[in-house]
Amino acid sequence: MSRSRPMIAGLALSSAATLLAIHGAASAGATQPSTQQAQGGNVASAGAAVVGEGRPAVVSARIIGRSVKDNPIRAYELGDPNAAVTVVALGSMHGNETGGQVVLGDLRDGNPVKGVHLWVIPRDNPDGVFRDQRHNANGVDLNRNFPTNWKPLTGWYYSGPKPSSEPETRALKAFLNEIDPDYVVTFHSPLYGVDVYGAKDRPFARRLAKELQLPIKEFDCAGVCHGTLTQWFNANHAGACVTVEFSSSPTQRYLHVRAPRGLVRAIGGHF
Repeated sequence: MSRSRPMIAGLALSSAATLLAIHGAASAGATQPSTQQAQGGNVASAGAAVVGEGRPAVVSARIIGRSVKDNPIRAYELGDPNAAVTVVALGSMHGNETGGQVVLGDLRDGNPVKGVHLWVIPRDNPDGVFRDQRHNANGVDLNRNFPTNWKPLTGWYYSGPKPSSEPETRALKAFLNEIDPDYVVTFHSPLYGVDVYGAKDRPFARRLAKELQLPIKEFDCAGVCHGTLTQWFNANHAGACVTVEFSSSPTQRYLHVRAPRGLVRAIGGHF
């Protein structure tokens, strides 16, 4: 698919009307332990559209799918649905890499975002987060399970029995196909940098690096970069996906202050 994007203030703009608020269909879901509710939390029953009390930044929310263990994967809509630029940002695709979850949770729970249409998915791999493990409950590395350039990897990078075998992968693909954002930002750790390896939009990657105060790097995954989200999105959408890697131990101030503000600035928004 393709679409033209005129340039304004260094950011690519969509020529189509951006998505209005979308609400998920209701169905009963698994109840999470109270500690996990506090981390990622949602006050409504699973499946229901949610705009939580005390969350003025949230325009709408939805469950985009469920994990292997039937835990909900939630997306929160922030900012202006009529803005020219639409962005999706996600964290914890690897369950033991939770810096992105902190950053996106703060945006969800903070002040309203202006000037951009932003969807945040703080916890893309809930089963992995609950178990503090990289993989999903089937032992699959979700960032090797996408169908573009997929290969049957084993061990630490186990890519699953086939492309898109995992419910988390299928849910994220369907959501991104529906939203068709101008940009996707996926947060990982601990490689410390913004990836420009095979970058589709280097100016945007450089802008992220500047605002997040991270170096520009090329991550080739030591030859096992197969079936990644970035590869799939960049090959199948007009927009660009960029991988951001925090360090192994970012400070709390960085995660709660610098990174949320930097992300919003990098995508052309403000508070």
